[in-house]
Amino acid sequence: MKKRWKWWLLLVCLLVLASGTLSPLLRGDTGNEGTTYKELKVFGEALHYIRSSYVEPLDSKKLVYGAIRGMVGELDPHSTFLTPEMFKEMQVETKGEFGGLGIEITIKDGKLTVVSPIEGTPAYKAGVEAGDVITKINGESTEGITLMEAVKKLRGPKGTKVTITIMRKGLKKPLDITITRAIIKVKSVKYRMEDPKARVGYIRIRAFQERTDEDLANALEDLENQGMRALVLDLRNNPGGLLNQAVKVTDEFLSRGKLIVYTKGRNPEDRMTFESQESPLLPLSVPMVVLVNSGSASASEIVSGALQDWRRAVIMGERTFGKGSVQTIFPLSDGSALKLTTAEYYTPKGRSIQEEGIIPDIEVPSTLKVAKEKRSVVREELLKGHLKNVAKPKEEAKRALEKEKDLQLKYAVAFLKGWMLMRGKPLDQKAH
Repeated sequence: MKKRWKWWLLLVCLLVLASGTLSPLLRGDTGNEGTTYKELKVFGEALHYIRSSYVEPLDSKKLVYGAIRGMVGELDPHSTFLTPEMFKEMQVETKGEFGGLGIEITIKDGKLTVVSPIEGTPAYKAGVEAGDVITKINGESTEGITLMEAVKKLRGPKGTKVTITIMRKGLKKPLDITITRAIIKVKSVKYRMEDPKARVGYIRIRAFQERTDEDLANALEDLENQGMRALVLDLRNNPGGLLNQAVKVTDEFLSRGKLIVYTKGRNPEDRMTFESQESPLLPLSVPMVVLVNSGSASASEIVSGALQDWRRAVIMGERTFGKGSVQTIFPLSDGSALKLTTAEYYTPKGRSIQEEGIIPDIEVPSTLKVAKEKRSVVREELLKGHLKNVAKPKEEAKRALEKEKDLQLKYAVAFLKGWMLMRGKPLDQKAH
């Protein structure tokens, strides 16, 4: 018995050494060697008794994976263990096309929470909103679920259905929403001349993907060719994406050499700074408003925070989500990986984004109270799939939602028009 116990402890130690976990100890980087070895001894003892005495034979990989999940679960909601299958699935997320519902999720206050639905996707059309708490997936409770476990449950083959149970402010009881999965193709940038007479341009960035900076540059060029004199940059319900794209997008609006964002972490390699490298594509003289809301997270908060700190744009709307931590992927030898929080983002003026978010310069609610109540009624009817005295209820409800006034955008355009008037520029002439 004693011999078997020693063999298991040796095996555990070898596994840990092979993964590099003990290498800092061997290099003398910490003074807790004795404590760590004692804790590993306890782990070896527990593993031995589970293997030798549990009522049923157990798979070694299952035990090791379970131990890693438990260890990572003691950290923070954004750190997670990825099985080989989960790791492969995660790698498709930033390519702009993937299967699922079209929502960005996180664990907030221990609850599975929607950061934002992606515009035009099945979840968006079904009425899922930023801040919704998903309490069940296909009838199974989400209590204690990890992010990657939730992703695995929500994704599936195109055309299949999944039912999520949500709670949101204003609802008296949980609401079941059945959504048909689809291949999610996200075009990150769309634009238009919002007010042709005043020449106020509008650019919406839905997510920060591989080509976002190129798409933004094309949009700016086209709008400037149309004589744009002011810009609304819409980052509402943008859940984030690639850090390098957030930096490149911000670079389009700042002069060279401006700090955009920096990170602080435990290790020197986790302390990074990012500065603007190019001359701005949009002249600094062009007034600008950035729209944000509670669905604006991560990369969106980096962009809005930098533009706010440098007073390049007026930030308008609602407080952002507050997701300002950096996750680093550490691949493991069997194809699995650890996704660990290794640093936090800070704006140029040293403001932490994590849990704090970006507070707008001008706070504007998404809708007026009456309009919001009306929208909730219409949306609930839409989700139930019926409206009284309407031949095609879903289509009618959708039209009603589309006709809603975008109060935040309306205020942004009015603000920019007032800004230009204060500068003494007529609103009906092209810029020279």
